Amino acid sequence: MLPLKNKLLAEFLGTFWLVFGGCGSAILAAKIISLEGTTPLNLGIGLVGVALAFGLTVLTMAYAIGHISGCHLNPAVSVGLWVGGRFSVAELLPYIVVQNLGSIAGAGVLYLIASGQAGFSTAGGFASNGFAEHSPGHYSATAAFVAEAVLTFFFLFIILGATDPRAPKGLAPIAIGFGLTLIHLIGIPVTNLSVNPARSTGPALFVGGWALQQLWMFWVAPIAGAILAGLVYPMMAGKPSVAAGK
Repeated sequence: MLPLKNKLLAEFLGTFWLVFGGCGSAILAAKIISLEGTTPLNLGIGLVGVALAFGLTVLTMAYAIGHISGCHLNPAVSVGLWVGGRFSVAELLPYIVVQNLGSIAGAGVLYLIASGQAGFSTAGGFASNGFAEHSPGHYSATAAFVAEAVLTFFFLFIILGATDPRAPKGLAPIAIGFGLTLIHLIGIPVTNLSVNPARSTGPALFVGGWALQQLWMFWVAPIAGAILAGLVYPMMAGKPSVAAGK
């Protein structure tokens, strides 16, 4: 059993990578216009690229630190795993604290890089999550809440199922990473997609204003969805047998 400090360092670095890689792809690489020649070329990775980037951050970190901390990288995941009986309540608050610190650090380094470009401004959103006029597709607060809660529910459902002792061994990071990719493909137009209170907090602190005013949504809805998944999965799947858990 590793000391808690080792787990917390892993969660800090993992959440840093999630925000730096996922939000970084949205801020730095989603839309790049080349003005060389007579016709402007869009060389950016677009929505699909951003969705894939978020999935890859979790997939890579799940293999890197899953055996150290469980690779939660997300307060909603930690809460959902605790509700589902997979995580100790004694470690819940420390995990949530370092996940947010990792997010803030990742957003800070990203801000340092992005601000090196002439004309940079956080007025573009800095990959913050939002609803109504701050939703990419101008979706309402109700639509945003439902999307965040439902998508977090299924993300946690995938995590709980893929990490069940009865599931195929060694494939959980792939299922979870591609699950997060799919969730982003669905949810980016609605809220820029959070399903992760820590991921939302880091960028929002650098944007301030509306991003902080709407941040409550991206804590309440994901945690509500995670709690529901933590209740539903064990009811459906039951407890693993002793043989299955070996």
